[in-house]
Order: sequence, then C-alpha cells, then structure tokens
Amino acid sequence: MTGNTVEKGKEKTAMTGTPCQIMAASLMDNYLEDLPIDLKIGLFCMENFSYNYLKELLKKYDLDLKDVVECRVEKGKMWFYLTEDQIFSIPLSEAKSCMRKSCQICMDFTSEQADISVGSVGSPDGWSTIIVRNEKGLDILEKAEKENYIETKPVSDSGIKLIERLALKKKSENLEEIKKRENIGRPVLSWRIMPEEKYTDEVAENQFSDLKGDVIDIGACVLCGACLLACPENIVEIKDRKPEIKGSCPEGCNACYIACPRTYVPDSISNRDTEKSAFGEYIKIVSAKAPMFQGQDGGIVTALLSYALSENIVDNALVVDKSSQNPWKPKAKLVNNLEAIVKASGTKYSACPIFKSLKE
Repeated sequence: MTGNTVEKGKEKTAMTGTPCQIMAASLMDNYLEDLPIDLKIGLFCMENFSYNYLKELLKKYDLDLKDVVECRVEKGKMWFYLTEDQIFSIPLSEAKSCMRKSCQICMDFTSEQADISVGSVGSPDGWSTIIVRNEKGLDILEKAEKENYIETKPVSDSGIKLIERLALKKKSENLEEIKKRENIGRPVLSWRIMPEEKYTDEVAENQFSDLKGDVIDIGACVLCGACLLACPENIVEIKDRKPEIKGSCPEGCNACYIACPRTYVPDSISNRDTEKSAFGEYIKIVSAKAPMFQGQDGGIVTALLSYALSENIVDNALVVDKSSQNPWKPKAKLVNNLEAIVKASGTKYSACPIFKSLKE
C-alpha cells in the first residue's frame, strides 16, 4: 500500500455523495492515509445519467435545461418542473437510454458505506428516510433533532417494504448485468470481493495503466475523481469525460487503483452477503423532515450539513451545485457557509468528479 497520498490540514470535511462516491471515500479512508473526509452522508441512488445524452433527449421534446427549475425521479418517470409552473415528464424507461453504463453494475441502492444515508423513498411527501449506520451518524442525528434542525418519526411498514423492494430489484438486475459482462470477458472487479490479505497483494503493483484497462476503457468508470484526489504526483486529470494521465506513475505507487470504487473491494469493507441485504448494516431507520429548510425531500441533507457546520463538527462541506455556464450540469464545490449549502440543495442526476474540488 502507498501512504501520504492526500494532503490533509486540520480542517474536517463532510461530503454528500452517491453510493459509488461513498465507496471511494471508504476505500481511501481505509487504505490511503489522510483522506480529508470526516462525515459521509450517502444518497439513495438507482442510477445516474449522462448530462450530454440527457440534454439531447430533452431536445426531442423542445425542452431546454435552462428552463428546468427542479428535476426528480419518482413513480416510474423523470419529472421536470419548469418555469411558469409547468411540469413535464419522461417515462423512466426512455430516460434510461441516457443512463451511465457504470451504473448497471452497482450493487448498492442506499449508500451502505455512509455514516448516514438519506433518500425520499419510503417516507411521505415532504419527508426523507434516514438510515443511521454507525455511532457517529447516530450522534449527529440525535443532536440535530435536539437542536430542532430536524424532526423524526417511525417509518411505516409499507415504507420499509418499498425501500427493500427497490434495493433488491436493483441488486438483482445489476447482478445479471455483471454476469453478462463477465461471460464476455469484461471483468467487473468490484464484485470480485476478496479477503483483505489477498486484496493487499492483488493491488500492490497496479497503477494507472491497470486502472485504465480494468475500469476506464471498459465503461466502468463512475467519474468520481477519486483517482485524481489520491494521486500523490498530481498527474491524473479529468477534463470532462474520463480520467487521463499526463506523466508516469512512480514505482510502487498504486493510490489511484486503490481509491477507485470499481476495482477490487476487500471483505473488510463489503462482502457477497450484500447481494441479499436491502439496507446493509444499520442502527435505525426513521422518517425525517427539516422545519427550518424548504428543500427537496424535506431538506434533510441541507439540515444535517448545516448542523454539522454550525456546531464545528466539520469545517466545510463537499456538495454538488450546478454549473453557472451549463444549466443543470453538476459541479462539485467545497463550501463553508450555510448560504452555499442551501444554494447547492436539490438532486442532480448526472455524474461529476466530486473529489476533484478537494484537490483544487
């Protein structure tokens, strides 16, 4: 293993991310020194979409992303809330033509490696479902509720069953896709979970050239930017579509390969039992809303980040805002104030190199 790959000052950072981004943070946290992520808030995620493909799809309906105020995926459709109170929807079956191919091999719906997972599925309108996964997450949830940042109530049995059904559906369908890819010689390394000792040996000499062949060139890259963040030589770059290298890896460095959520995963982080588990490990599940914040899905992510920042649990937050040049194109930002957190609220359904902003 390599160490000292990510510079870290005294500041603590919270991140909000999709399951693959949370997995990358967990890999870096466990196997690379000094990852500046102290709180992981994961999102429920069925799939992500290509920004360019989605933009082209909307053109077929004479829609422009600059006219979209809010975007949501629910009830089998992709909903676009437009200016002048208009609403337009596209069947999800059609929108899936824009889905990123890397999403088809993801075995995680509820961000199982997060401290706290958040999603709208399973809770009433205006509420979010929160899955608390460890003591850190539980402490923040309880204190945020005590300080009136959020309020909670039990999740209904029907809500639990809905989450379970969707999570297992994703895993079942994507496991079939994994088997198809493996049968034609396109390895899905992230599902070849192995004992930690074997994992250490397996990745010991793998560098960017291996990452390129094993992940990037076969359409498995999730564009999270973990390889860029982990690189101690600053020779990995992401301009738009995929990671590239502008130099040579030093001997013995395997940081980018370890950080990638689509290379091998050790059983210290995940295991094959997750195939049959809808939720992963957790302490409790509740429905919650945030009285102080008017946001998508009850404003819970905004409330939790705001609480963590105001109480100095973290010094800044890694969030995904929208590009000022390209409407609805996601852009990751490292922010340290409530106004910026609120501005970045709302779901963006396209991928972006979230970890890139930590390097910058």
